[in-house]
Amino acid sequence: MATTTTVTKSYNGEFAGEIISPALFKASTIDNGLITIKPNVKYKSILKRLSTGSLLGADGCDFDASSNITLDERELEVKMLKVNLQVCKSDFEDDYLALEMGDSAHNDLPKTFADFLIAEVSKKVSKEMEVAIWQGDGTANTIEGFESLFAADATVVDVAAEAITADNVIVELGKVVNAISTDILTADDLYIYVSTSIARAYIQALGGFASNGANGYDNKGTQWYSGSELSFGGIKLVVANGLSQGKMVAATKSNLHFGTSLLSDQNEVKTIDMSPIDGSRNVRFVMRMSAGVQYAFGAEVVYYA
Repeated sequence: MATTTTVTKSYNGEFAGEIISPALFKASTIDNGLITIKPNVKYKSILKRLSTGSLLGADGCDFDASSNITLDERELEVKMLKVNLQVCKSDFEDDYLALEMGDSAHNDLPKTFADFLIAEVSKKVSKEMEVAIWQGDGTANTIEGFESLFAADATVVDVAAEAITADNVIVELGKVVNAISTDILTADDLYIYVSTSIARAYIQALGGFASNGANGYDNKGTQWYSGSELSFGGIKLVVANGLSQGKMVAATKSNLHFGTSLLSDQNEVKTIDMSPIDGSRNVRFVMRMSAGVQYAFGAEVVYYA
């Protein structure tokens, strides 16, 4: 299906020198390093898992082998994805941006538009990838995300979700913390990943205007206390923008993996002027990347959903 380009223009005034697009949320999961990145994955990467039984035994003169060692694996499979856009130079010849196209009949795409589109495509792909990491359903245009994987794994620790507000968010966060395995409770890379709706409710609760106590940090009321990162019960609390509203995940960063070919592929937009190739007036914008997610131990994941 061809790219539809709609150019709406007005001749009442002058071009302001900038193009504005809708705001996009930040791809926090990758940009903030909240999961483990595994680059250079062309098709599959193997996550090796090792576990042992009880190791200590009574001392004696003889060597007495005991316990057990289990070595198994999980597959992290990546899927190839692409972006294909095509625009025609003719669409801009009666627009203010035409001044950037040059005087020749063999003109160029307006640089202001091309540069902005490249940046916009890169940002939009980052947003869609952020959502796919958590919510992807594995259909043709996306990967299978963590939420789908967690829901299908009986070893993942499930906590039933409630409709969260500022009045109950602290209680609900407590349920997640209580469900975390004691084996990882003090791990340095343990996070509680929350959706934006839960983060908003928690910040409101910290302000003290719910049923949760005094008038906020330093008696300053409803505010985002920027003096430190958010935490709950001594555990770092981070916002995963792609996580479905009302959901939470508790896990260590080292347990959650994102595989890709090259991370830079998700920011590289290739521009191809088709004029010298097929004589058309089209310009193509192309991206290609691979992506996939996987975790190692389901019993070390708490899924609030």
